Amino acid sequence: MAQGTIERPPITPLDISSVFSNVSRPIPTQAQTPQKIVATFQQVSKTYTNGCRALLDVNLHIRQGDFLFITGPSGSGKSTLLKLLYGAERPSQGNVVVDGQDLNRLRGNKLSLLRRRIGVVFQDYKLIPRRTVFENVAFVLWAQGFTRKEIHRRLIPTLKMVGLQDKAYCFPDELSGGEQQRVSIARAIVGTPPILLADEPTGNLDADNSWQVIKILKKLNAIGITIVVTTHDEQLVRQSGHPVVQLRNGRLYRQPL
Repeated sequence: MAQGTIERPPITPLDISSVFSNVSRPIPTQAQTPQKIVATFQQVSKTYTNGCRALLDVNLHIRQGDFLFITGPSGSGKSTLLKLLYGAERPSQGNVVVDGQDLNRLRGNKLSLLRRRIGVVFQDYKLIPRRTVFENVAFVLWAQGFTRKEIHRRLIPTLKMVGLQDKAYCFPDELSGGEQQRVSIARAIVGTPPILLADEPTGNLDADNSWQVIKILKKLNAIGITIVVTTHDEQLVRQSGHPVVQLRNGRLYRQPL
């Protein structure tokens, strides 16, 4: 197989649960015990070199199995908070701890390995134009050294989960905006990360497609993936019924359920 080329697999039905079986599901008990904390912000502030203050004294615990919305107007620090969670930015003050590791101390391969445990969905999709849906999603696994057999095992169940199994060999410009965003979600989850971050995933979509995206995220959360979503769509947040925190002027406020 030529480098960078993903061979097409046979389209056969596979059990989605076989792909996502390594994700730890919260186990309900009669006396519910608190879930493991998977990410923590400890007195985190972020000020950019131009003097722009994005975050100020943010404290936040994210537990395994959470589905958390972060709301706030443009420029309130939502994207910065997510970038700090996957190590694309570093705090000016304070500590960000993910999966027990202080991101301030991670560099190189150690940071790359941690990032494999975090899926990221972007508002602008970031798909490769001249690659099919299948190749866009498979590329993540290929780059991480997965075998061709394992790539084939994972791809169709993942596309099925986001409702795109019939679009596997379409190119991005042949898809609607909602379908492109679902490809972005598939790419983020195909490596079965326990944490999924979605930065304004419905920002470019109409109401119907936005709700389709939220339903997919709910499905992923139901199998144990921790979900953190930034959005400015207050109506969508109210419909979803999940916990919400709000960023205003760099400070974090918890909203009542």
